[in-house]
Amino acid sequence: MKTRSIQLLCMILALTVCSSLAFAQSEAKKPADDKRAPIVKEIESQWQGAKKHTLAYIDAMPENAMSFKPTPEVRTFAEQMLHLAFWNYGLPEFAGGKANPYGKKQDVLEKREDMKTKAALRKVVEESYDNVLAFIATLNEAKLLEVVPTVKETRLSVLSHALDHQTHHRAQTTIYLRLKGITPPPEQ
Repeated sequence: MKTRSIQLLCMILALTVCSSLAFAQSEAKKPADDKRAPIVKEIESQWQGAKKHTLAYIDAMPENAMSFKPTPEVRTFAEQMLHLAFWNYGLPEFAGGKANPYGKKQDVLEKREDMKTKAALRKVVEESYDNVLAFIATLNEAKLLEVVPTVKETRLSVLSHALDHQTHHRAQTTIYLRLKGITPPPEQ
């Protein structure tokens, strides 16, 4: 009985040491010089996740369904994604980011036929997320919490609205995928 207890104790000790070493190794892989405020890292992480999920939705939709729309009154799948991309450029512009390369009218981008192939659509949507992430990379906590005079909200609030907006339009395309018999990619 005593031997069994000693063996169990040794096993627990070995597991503890191994898990501690594994944790130390995973911590060592993190950049030590990332001294950004947790709130900046958090908003960046949320946008990185949103980018991943949106691109997975585009990847899931077949090429021949880019022009699909459930009813005549709504945007096509590609137009939903182009609308999302336009505002991924536009909303950070209000917060002090660079100008929207597609101008001030969202329908200009949404109606561009050259953007409605799967490859072109994926490219412009990916670049729109990269634009937001590049803007976030320029921020520190003080800048993130600073009120933007033109909109009378903090940059964090503008980025949160933009995050909500793109999630809304990605969620709308869930129905498009389902109507095409495709299970939407998981969002974890």
